[in-house]
Amino acid sequence: MSKLALITGASSGIGWAFAERLAADGYDLVVVGRRQERLEQFAASHPQTTVRTVVADLATTAGIGSVAEICATEPVTLLVNNAGVAHYMPFAELPADKAAELVNVKVLAPTMLSRAAISGMQERGEGTIINVAGMIAFGGPAPHSQMPRRVVYGGTLAYLVAISQTLSAELEGTGITVQVVCPGVVATEFHERQGMDLTMMPRMSAADVVTASLCGLELGETVCAPGVEDAGLLDAVFHADLAAFGAQSPELATRYR
Repeated sequence: MSKLALITGASSGIGWAFAERLAADGYDLVVVGRRQERLEQFAASHPQTTVRTVVADLATTAGIGSVAEICATEPVTLLVNNAGVAHYMPFAELPADKAAELVNVKVLAPTMLSRAAISGMQERGEGTIINVAGMIAFGGPAPHSQMPRRVVYGGTLAYLVAISQTLSAELEGTGITVQVVCPGVVATEFHERQGMDLTMMPRMSAADVVTASLCGLELGETVCAPGVEDAGLLDAVFHADLAAFGAQSPELATRYR
């Protein structure tokens, strides 16, 4: 029986690279995006692969609902929540509709699609969910000079890290694997669409991000950071998180008295 992968944001960049790799690995594909011509281009260039194109805007309730219906009713083996927007600008200047779009695409859509897919995965005893976030998820403590103009975007990526870790723990022993992949700057159209020219900056390829994610699954990594050589740095972050979590007390801390 063929394996079925559903990839959001598949019309370019990391989503396209995931679709390319999974097609080569023998998956049937459901590719989701907002640009029909790009999705059709991908399908036409992979005649040996069963590719279903789905045009959906995951910033909308209707778009999320239509893709969630596929996740709930079809045997999705691998769900890649990759769709993304950024809208880099100061928080006070971020229009309400753009803030809502960010939250819908990077928080609500991954949540609802994963929720829709999990029941079937549990019944089949197998499945994988990959959430595409970014290293900005760890950038909250950075000063303004280092990390400006990405408040909501950074928050949505941090959410993806947290939900992936907690969902992975919840699903332990079910045959379902959850991963969040956190690349740095990647050579895609993503930043160009924000009006940013990063062509002179060293950037990882989308194909390398996919390689890291799939290898990370084999290594049992819940959090995959493709550009971090010392994985112990990530372990230190998570151990510190758990240490702070475990150190809480019902007594008011001395520094507040």
